[in-house]
Amino acid sequence: MRQGEAAFVDTGAWIALALARDLLHSQAREQGRPLGCQRQAAHVYPRRHRDLPFTFLDRNTNRNVALAWKESINKPRTLRILPCDLHDLDASWPYFRRHALHKLSAVDATTFAIMKRAGIRVAFAFDHHFAVAGFRLVA
Repeated sequence: MRQGEAAFVDTGAWIALALARDLLHSQAREQGRPLGCQRQAAHVYPRRHRDLPFTFLDRNTNRNVALAWKESINKPRTLRILPCDLHDLDASWPYFRRHALHKLSAVDATTFAIMKRAGIRVAFAFDHHFAVAGFRLVA
């Protein structure tokens, strides 16, 4: 990953970083280190799903863990949340026509459209759909 290059951080990566008991925790910590040196990381999602990691952590751990996660991403210059608009929703539909993206979620398809619009080419994700859609995975 190039210095200063923005990276999308997927919900699964946030959860793996936050939960020591997650099976991908060690891998997430190792792969996420380059992001710690970056000035930008973008967690992109439709507004109606904007607190997926918080909700997951709140329901599967406790409120303190969820709040600690929320506070950590609200530090200045740590995270940039990109909005989703109707154009992004329209731009997500072509991803469903790609046979290699079998069982793609609407959230991921919309995320790909937003990433493309924002010029983000790197994803910190464990979901293979990001690579199939043409994004580089943080490794």
